[in-house]
Amino acid sequence: MMEPDLEPYAKDLALMVEASRMAADIGMSHFRQDPEVWYKNEGRSPVSEADIAIDELLKKVLIGARPDYGWLSEEAEDTEHRLACGRVFIVDPIDGTRAYVGGRPDWCVSVGLVEDGKPVAGVLAAPARGEVWRAYAGGGAFLNDVQLTSGESEIQDARLRVAVPDVVAKHMRPGAMAGLDKVAGGPSLALRVAAVANGELDGVYVRPQASEWDLAAADVLLSETGHVLVDGAGRRMLYNQPDPARGLLLAASHQQVTGLLGLLLSSESH
Repeated sequence: MMEPDLEPYAKDLALMVEASRMAADIGMSHFRQDPEVWYKNEGRSPVSEADIAIDELLKKVLIGARPDYGWLSEEAEDTEHRLACGRVFIVDPIDGTRAYVGGRPDWCVSVGLVEDGKPVAGVLAAPARGEVWRAYAGGGAFLNDVQLTSGESEIQDARLRVAVPDVVAKHMRPGAMAGLDKVAGGPSLALRVAAVANGELDGVYVRPQASEWDLAAADVLLSETGHVLVDGAGRRMLYNQPDPARGLLLAASHQQVTGLLGLLLSSESH
């Protein structure tokens, strides 16, 4: 008797969760152990030996199990092969490497899966915080074993808690910040976006030049909780593009997106 198929993407997510747990173990084995670090992007971006070890582990496990899927990782050479694949793993071995090498807990292993450009499954493993975030399309979003709700704030007049990078704040309308509580975003963009899905934050403006690997996994958490990730013109993000870098983005609920985009100078919406 054949086993019934799980819901679409559920098997992929189960594989991704297992791989991310193995990756998190590698991360913790080097955490606060003075890992070897070097710098790329003209010295702006740190890379640790744990980033490389995790990248190799994830590719071995994930592509080993799904050899026909494509691969895009921050720490691996990109090729055009992925552009011809229907499903693609999009990975950041350690999102928040600066925090990681500094011994701070706000980092995670980010593993996303996209199909035909749309994010369909994602895992954020943040072992130093004791957290595993996971979601797949149509299956809800979870933090550890607690399902995240999609309710709007009951306090309609409350000031919105929004992460606004300084580079974005410079391009907002005069007085735009007066109605917001600007909060510190933290070193991991993926965890910052997850905080929107969890209702901790009402919105996150994402500075230009963020990449697909920063966002693919967290984007699934958003879509499963009534939130959205859009560009300055309100368009949903499309993944597995030839250039993985993006312009200014916003993560927020459907209800808040228009108002928060309206705080930007018009030049930021084009």
